[in-house]
Amino acid sequence: MTSNPVRILVVGLGNMGMSHAKAYHTLDGFEIVGLCTRSPIAPGTLPDGFAAYPQFTDYKAALAETRPDAVSINTYTETHADYAIAAFEAGAHVFIEKPLAATVADAERVIDSAVKHDRKLVIGYILRHHPSWEKFVELAQTLGKPLVMRMNLNQQSSGEFWETHKRLLNSVSPIVDCGVHYLDMMCLMTGAKPVSVHAMGVRLSPDVAGDMYNYGQLQVRFDDGSIGWYEAGWGPMISETAFFVKDVIGPKGAVSITDVEEKGAGSADIDTHTKTNALKLHHAATDQDGKFSHSDEIIKTDDEPDHDGLCLREQQFFLKSITENLDLTQHMADGLGSLRIALAADQSVRTGNVIML
Repeated sequence: MTSNPVRILVVGLGNMGMSHAKAYHTLDGFEIVGLCTRSPIAPGTLPDGFAAYPQFTDYKAALAETRPDAVSINTYTETHADYAIAAFEAGAHVFIEKPLAATVADAERVIDSAVKHDRKLVIGYILRHHPSWEKFVELAQTLGKPLVMRMNLNQQSSGEFWETHKRLLNSVSPIVDCGVHYLDMMCLMTGAKPVSVHAMGVRLSPDVAGDMYNYGQLQVRFDDGSIGWYEAGWGPMISETAFFVKDVIGPKGAVSITDVEEKGAGSADIDTHTKTNALKLHHAATDQDGKFSHSDEIIKTDDEPDHDGLCLREQQFFLKSITENLDLTQHMADGLGSLRIALAADQSVRTGNVIML
């Protein structure tokens, strides 16, 4: 392990980019050598201690001038592949926000470039670093097979949040952008191969350009008989009734993340995207009278990290992957696998067909 900090260029300072930048600023193992944004950063808008970092609006110029050891890519999806490959060709490791790329072919190009240049590629699957979600996956794996996995993340957005969502909708639908997280969790829970996906989507606003849709739902089938359902919608019209469902059912019972609304949080609050409050474990076993043998268990998760804390954990993993030369082959394969399902779901929306994987 080297004692020299990893010199990192941060590209994109939206919600995720800023949280990751805060992690790099905090961690001794990183040194920020530049902040790159689409337009100049307004004076006085950066956190304390950030103003001294060099600022850029041209990615290629930033890459050439800073010559970083690593690049953190937190931009819109359509830029991911080209930005990542440019970083690898410049000799840098890459942390990239999900989705990995806008197409499977682009995602494969990114992975091939990482392998060719022997650089690390870490994909921003934040739930993999969440202790409560790790426990959720662990409990789901005790329920037997097949599994029924029900998940959603609907976001009622307005003002600046709806503006951000509309920009995202120029290139990616909600079931792809958010869906890759939860499809990744489903794949971890089943440990099985996905075989088909069917999806539907609808455009609910004239503000959504072209043939894009701001609400969608998918169903995925696995080769062990397990099935998964995922739903995601963005916009001012989205209902907040049951906007956060995370539920897994198996022959031996069920495990669920309890409703975040009980603490009054709304779907536009980014912390609700990962917050669990508690896990509820239900046992299906019954006694000789047909009554349940065990009471439901409530596993409290009050001490879980907040959003910035989770981003810190992600970047600790990225740092470890570099300094300890971790083998990320499976990590990259998993990232490609969940993206492949999500993009097949998008194809299903547009064609009306079941897509075989």
